[in-house]
Amino acid sequence: MKYGEKIINEFDVEKDLEIWENKHERDYTIKITLPEFACLCPRSGYPDFATIYLEYVPDKFVVELKAIKLYINSFMHRNISHEDSINEIYSVLERKLKPKFMRITGDFNPRGNVHTLIEISSDSVDKFKKC
Repeated sequence: MKYGEKIINEFDVEKDLEIWENKHERDYTIKITLPEFACLCPRSGYPDFATIYLEYVPDKFVVELKAIKLYINSFMHRNISHEDSINEIYSVLERKLKPKFMRITGDFNPRGNVHTLIEISSDSVDKFKKC
């Protein structure tokens, strides 16, 4: 196994998703594009590919870029649905970063004439909590 495969296969989100202190008091937006997301369909095992768009306004923490890349790459051998993968990524980042605002979008490549776009935003989550 090559070193990159080993790192991805052994990635533990609880200990390996490195976060850094946000040194700035002003609000600002961080936008990260991860164009090589891959996972496996839980039903067929066929690969699914997506571009993940992450946008957040940090509070006390920011995610280290190599760590988010490795986390996203750790999905490539997992059987997980589009919805579950995006919800998991959102939940992990929300719990670890506790951002002031966050939006994550999974834009999945069409397969079998179906294109899926999954979006979760703290605005919509807060809106539905009030209902």
